[in-house]
Order: sequence, then C-alpha cells, then structure tokens
Amino acid sequence: LGLLGYFKYFNFLAQALSGLLGRAWNPWDVILPVGCSFYTFQALSYVIDVYRGNLPAERHFGYYALYICFFPQLVAGPIERAGDLLPQLRQARRPGRSDLRQGLRLLLSGFFRKVVIADFCGRFVDVGYAAERPDGSAVLAGTLLFALQIYCDFSGYSEIAAGSARLLGVRLMRNFDRPYLSRSLREFWRRWHISLSRWFTDYLYIPLGGSRRGLGRQLAATLAVFAVSGLWHGADWAFVVWGLLHGGYLALELLG
Repeated sequence: LGLLGYFKYFNFLAQALSGLLGRAWNPWDVILPVGCSFYTFQALSYVIDVYRGNLPAERHFGYYALYICFFPQLVAGPIERAGDLLPQLRQARRPGRSDLRQGLRLLLSGFFRKVVIADFCGRFVDVGYAAERPDGSAVLAGTLLFALQIYCDFSGYSEIAAGSARLLGVRLMRNFDRPYLSRSLREFWRRWHISLSRWFTDYLYIPLGGSRRGLGRQLAATLAVFAVSGLWHGADWAFVVWGLLHGGYLALELLG
C-alpha cells in the first residue's frame, strides 16, 4: 500500500498541498507504473488470505511471481484470488479443443467490444465534450455513448484477458455480468467489475463491520468503501466525489 500510495498519489497530494500553501510545491513528478493498482490489490489479497489462515503460503517463489505477474490480467484485471489462480498455475496442463474454442471466442468478442464499439463511440464522446459551447442534446448523447464506451472498453479488455488465459488452459473469473440490466444500484455493483467489488467486500467492507453490527455501521462502512473505491479509480477529487455519490445512493437504498 505504501508503494501504491507513493506512485499513484504523490502528485495528487503535492497538488493538494500546493493549494493549501498558496504556492506550487512538487519536488518531482512521479510516473505511475502500468497496472500498479491491480497487481497491488492482487498481492494484498494473497497476504491477507495467508494471514487469516484461509490459504497456505506459496513456498515456491516462481509460482508466486507468476500469480502476481500473470500477463493476461496484469494491466487491468480481473483481480484474481490466489486460491483460484495459484492451483491452476501449479498444475501442468495442455489446453484442449474446448479451451482453444472458448479462448478464441472470448478474444473475438473482447476485441469487437473494445476496438469496434468502444473506439467508435469514443469519437463522438470526445467531440461532444470538447465543444466550446456544447448543445444540451449533444452532451446527453455523448453521456449515453460514454456509458456504452466505458462498458465495452473495460468488459472487452476483461474478455481479451480471459481469452488469452484460456488459450493457456487457465480460467479467469467473469468480471462483468450485464450490469446495465440491473434493477438497483446495489445489484449494479455486483455485476460491474465483479472482482473489485468482491475485493472491497471481503477485505474492507466486512472488516469494517458490514451488515453485522447495525444499520449505522453498515452505512458508514458503505460510504468508506466507496470513498476508497473512488480514490482507487483515480488520484483526483472528482473520483472521491464520484465514490461518495455512489456510496450515498447505496445508503439511501439501504434506508429505503
């Protein structure tokens, strides 16, 4: 967490401090390593599971390193658990026809979502939001297209990762499950970026008390989780506000 905090949030904290001091202060510009948030959380889940006694420690450094650096999902997930991925990596396997067929299907589907749909929508989204005097209908259309763009971009990448792994005989978890068909915001977060939602549930929401210690603790835990989730998505106050908004909406659902 210290490494993630330094690489991802040093510039953000320096900017915030500059605002408080009333003058610029940033001794150096820190470059964020690609995929740092994802493999940090994957490494954290391993450490916590071993500490809790839910998982035996991996004594072979090579297998542990392969779990952390498994290339298909290294850059943007899904965030795999050691209990699911390590046994597959340790077991010598030769991909069968079903693996090759399913892997190619996932790859084609993922590339179509990401390259065709997401990139096509992105052209109109960029134009709509870049206008000096944006028209209301254009902004609305751009917002709807952006919802489609971000879904197809991220879910498409997840399918490419799953397809690449399946060609090697490794099965990754499903990261999206038609989230825009959800009937509530709570259901939406169970279907969107499933690996991250489960990670926050198991390693932050439940340890904070979850739903086991009364409604007040549940509401506080929900707001805390989404504030951290917002900051995890990006080092910017806009992401913190975004997270708190979602946490507030979920709190209202719980109260309703």
